[in-house]
Parts: sequence; C-alpha cells; structure tokens
Amino acid sequence: MFNKVLVANRGEIACRVIRACDALGIGTVAVYSDADKEAPHVAMAGEAYHIGPAPAQQSYLNQDRLFEVAREAKVDAVHPGYGFLSENFIFAERCQAEGYAFVGPWHQSIRTMGDKAHARMIVGEAGVPLIPGSEASRDVHDGIGEMAGGLGYPVIVKAAAGGGGIGMHVINGPEQLEASLNKAHREAKAAFGDPLIYLEKYIPEPRHVEFQVFADKTGAAVHLFERECSIQRRYQKVVEESPSPTLSAATRERMGADAVKAAEAVCYVNAGTVEFLMDVDESYYFLEMNTRIQVEHPVTEMVTGLDLVQMQLKVAAGELVGLTQEQVISRGAAIECRIYAEDPDQNFFPSPGKITAFEPPTGEGVRVDAGVITGYEVSYYYDPMIAKLITWGVDRPQAIARMRDALDAFVVEGITTNIGLHRRIMADPAFVDGETDTYYLPRLFANGTGRRSAL
Repeated sequence: MFNKVLVANRGEIACRVIRACDALGIGTVAVYSDADKEAPHVAMAGEAYHIGPAPAQQSYLNQDRLFEVAREAKVDAVHPGYGFLSENFIFAERCQAEGYAFVGPWHQSIRTMGDKAHARMIVGEAGVPLIPGSEASRDVHDGIGEMAGGLGYPVIVKAAAGGGGIGMHVINGPEQLEASLNKAHREAKAAFGDPLIYLEKYIPEPRHVEFQVFADKTGAAVHLFERECSIQRRYQKVVEESPSPTLSAATRERMGADAVKAAEAVCYVNAGTVEFLMDVDESYYFLEMNTRIQVEHPVTEMVTGLDLVQMQLKVAAGELVGLTQEQVISRGAAIECRIYAEDPDQNFFPSPGKITAFEPPTGEGVRVDAGVITGYEVSYYYDPMIAKLITWGVDRPQAIARMRDALDAFVVEGITTNIGLHRRIMADPAFVDGETDTYYLPRLFANGTGRRSAL
C-alpha cells in the first residue's frame, strides 16, 4: 500500500479521498489555491501546499506546480478526484513517467474513452448497442451534414473530445443544420482544443442510466449495479439514485453485462462509469464512459456496502478487486441530492459568498459529503457544488422519506442554495412514481410537475 498520496483536487472530493486514505493508514498531501486556504480539505490532510492563485488554470490545473509538490512531499501516488485533471491522459501519463502511481485508469484508456467518436467505435465493435450516428469530422462540410438526413431529424451534434454539454446542440430540421454545426465546431475548438464533431440520432425524453464498473490489472471486471441520473440541468446531474425505479431485471442484467464489455474493450483498470441513454421501451445505447470516480459514487456505496475510494487506492497499489459478479449485491435504495450554491429560480445562477451557518442533517440512513463549513467563502472560480446529501432506505419510499426529512433539517445560511428545489422534487408525484427523464426539470419549472403529460 502507498505511504503518502497527493490529493490533486479540492472541495468535497478532496475531503472524501483524505478520509479513505486515513482509513487505510495512508499519509495525505493537500493542495490549495488562494481562494481555498481556509478550506476543510486543507485542515484535514497531513500536509498542505499552496499551489497558486484562485483561477484553476493557475493552480489546480497547473501540472508543473503539482509535480513540484509531489516531489517536495515525497508522495508515491496521486489521486485526481473528479474534474480538473482526472480525465487528462497527459497528466496520467506524466504521473507514471515521474514515478507516481495514478489512482485511476491507465492513460491509454483515458485517451481512448476521452475521444467520444473513437470510444463509440471501440465499444460498438465489442457488441455494445450504439445510437445511430455519423463519423467524426473536423470539417463541417465533409459529409457530416449529409448524414443528418439519413439519420432522420431530430439529430444532436456533439464535440468528440467534449463533456459537460459543451458543443452539444439539438438540430430539429435542415434549416438549423449549418448554423448548429458551425457553432458546435467553434465551441469544441475553443473548449477542448479539438474541433472534431459528430452527429447522433436524437432520442427525445430519454432516461440516463449509468453502471459503475471496477477492474484490476488482470482484466477482471465487475459492475456494481446502476444509478439513475435522469434529473439534470444543462446536462449536469442534480439527483441520482440506485436502483433505477423502472429498470426491469432483464434489462439490468443485459445493461450491466454491456457495461463490463465496454470496460474490457479498452483494458480498463480501476473505477469507471459506463453511461447509457434508455428509451421508453427500455432500448438503451452507449453514451460515454467516465474514466474516473463519479460525483454520485456514494449512491453505489450505500446500496453495496463497498468503499469505492478505498477500492481505487488498493487497485492502484496493485491489489485485485477480489469480487466476482455474483458476490456484488445491492440492498435497499439510495438517493443523492447535489447541494449547489445557486438559485434555481434565476436560471441556476451561481451564489458565491460567505456561509454564515452550515448545519448538515444527521440520522439513520443519512450521509453528507461536504467541502464547506460555517464561515467558508464560496468562490465564483469553481463549480458551485458545496455538498452531497445521500439517504438510504430498505426500499425507495423509505429513502425518499428520509431525504425529505434530511432536506428539511439542512441549514445553509448566507448564500442561496438549491435545497428548496430538492424539496419540490421529493414531493413531486412524478418523481415518487419514478416518472423521470432528462426533461423532467424543464417540465417541473414550466408546469409545476415533472410528468411527461405536463408539456
């Protein structure tokens, strides 16, 4: 096992990794920007190093400075958390070259799955269902437009190197085609340095279902069941749960097997998530693979009893997963609400500022993963998520009831949060009935209900 790990991140995920390291007896090194000198993760770690000004490009994304800290602190591994450099294959490769274990997949896997068009080809060859789509192109006039008519409108254009909804645009007819392709092309080049784009057939009102996978250096891979992640704003998840409230046992088995196929197709090692879009008839299609620990990993931990971050560290140190698929058991139901410093009624506008009171709920089946405390100054430089509230129950109704009580007891003062929105969701009959898809939130805001008949 490692002696000391550099946690190359901030916020709640840095705190989460530090707790996992503490449980395994591993020393920890935190890093912080000017904006984070009073952050909880700094106080939690065994050592902490300043890495630069508040802008991420000058601190958390500054690879040279991070490796200076790694050398000075004499670490033997780097955990990237999620976001920032977690899916940067150059950073992962450099860790290896400089003699540090990267707590995540091999850089080749990150590179392959980071190219969305290439990933489609690889997993398609492995037999995983794909959404019908085009070849990727750097030239919007290089045949990609002609593909739209063949696929049939509506279609969606995506950045091949993309993520977070950047470069994604729904095209409802040929009159929108050229402008949408050009816009996606520009956005992809600006955000990712790569203008490569491609088209997919657009699936209206899909469910977003993902499977947690884990693999070790022998190639042995298992899935840890699914998470339903359909409630989203701007392609970012807001509520996640496991198990999916509507997934049939037969589809769950097929989807899980296909998730493992996708991981094996790129010789995957460590934690990853295979994401699918699912139609109303439970037809499903590969969307992408996230080559890192996910924000919503606590949902899986609550239903399986496994500690995914400890598993990450052990596998990165050369240990085996040590589980067969039959040994992975899901019990009860878990829900996660992401707590953001933002105003849902003002188009989710961020709400930076000083937290004057932060009192998370407690109780049976309640877990809070937070990256803030009372007195903490929420910065506009970073993602506005400040905490995750997770509840578990013997069944979904109990998990929902516990979530309602926990949300009512959650005190955050000094800034605006989306806790009120989560209360609305938990009380909405459409959510209670499991009637969610990726258009749930627009319907909730438009007509006060998330039901498909609302619009």
